[in-house]
Amino acid sequence: MTVNDNRILKDKTFDKSRWIQLPRDVIAGHDALKQLPLVVSDLGMRGPLMVLSGEQTMETVGSRVLTLLKDAGFTVESLIVGQITYEEVTRVANAAQDFGAVLLIAVGGGRVIDIAKIVSYNIDIQFISVPTAASHDGIASSRASIHTEEGSISVAAHPPLAIVADTGILASAPRRLTAAGYADTIANYTAILDWDMSIRETGEMSSEYATALSMIAAELMVENAETIKEYDEKAAWVVMKALFASGVAMSIAGSSRPASGGEHKFAHMLERIAPGKVLHGEACGIGTILSMYFHGGDWKRIRESLRIIGAPTTPKDLGLSDAEVIEAVVRAKEIRRERYTIFDSITEEQAEAAVAALYEED
Repeated sequence: MTVNDNRILKDKTFDKSRWIQLPRDVIAGHDALKQLPLVVSDLGMRGPLMVLSGEQTMETVGSRVLTLLKDAGFTVESLIVGQITYEEVTRVANAAQDFGAVLLIAVGGGRVIDIAKIVSYNIDIQFISVPTAASHDGIASSRASIHTEEGSISVAAHPPLAIVADTGILASAPRRLTAAGYADTIANYTAILDWDMSIRETGEMSSEYATALSMIAAELMVENAETIKEYDEKAAWVVMKALFASGVAMSIAGSSRPASGGEHKFAHMLERIAPGKVLHGEACGIGTILSMYFHGGDWKRIRESLRIIGAPTTPKDLGLSDAEVIEAVVRAKEIRRERYTIFDSITEEQAEAAVAALYEED
């Protein structure tokens, strides 16, 4: 027997590996948009650029982006994008490839950025995120939501190669959008509780670093609620920091787990039950209160923070009936059945009690 045949001497080297992609450049602050050409140059992208935006945003911020890039000598084309569907993703991907784009620049809210990150992933080119509203935590993440006949699903995507967040632009967005971004991020509290529960009960893998970063983002929101309620550039700065941290946590984890638990399953079901009536972040906010109630945590603190910034905390605030919200609670388990959360075991009676508690005074 040779030494190499002796299993006792087998190399015990730790061989676990993960590929984590994170934004390279992050520019945030007053008039940050003016630095976009410098960011593109810093990334070494001299080839054709394609700017993606929604119809209204293209007329405002999108046109400014086009002018800045053209004045800097870049070859650039624009494309107006629609709803997030497989068909739209294919259309945008084909347009980018036909133009020979080497970089996408997504100017807009969650819909535009999600399309850009999916197309970027599918055709293997990079993209820059230029958010015009701090409305969701997908600004920096490697996950995206896409609409299907069965509802929204989360898919793998590229995180942005860079983020250019102009706080002046973000502060001018409708307050409802910023409040939705706030609510989407405090959902991290209960997402982590659900993740911990799943780790204990199903053996799901964990990520301590992603968990810590996710909780930092949620605490940043709640601790600064009084500042955020002003909806000025300082508020936009704070919300952007938290959204960025939350997005990075998802990239580190390799999934949306650090920021998406039962409250998100509830939100997706509520959007299915009452399509077009609520923003995703708003539904997540109420879902977070309910989830914390089910977990036996300080749900009143979550509710109070949402009240401070003027976000909805009851079905009535959303223009919905209690019955619709109760149904969403009970049926939340139908969304992403592979993701175990507290909502998977909630009865109708428990749901009714939780929704009634939303109206209770402190």
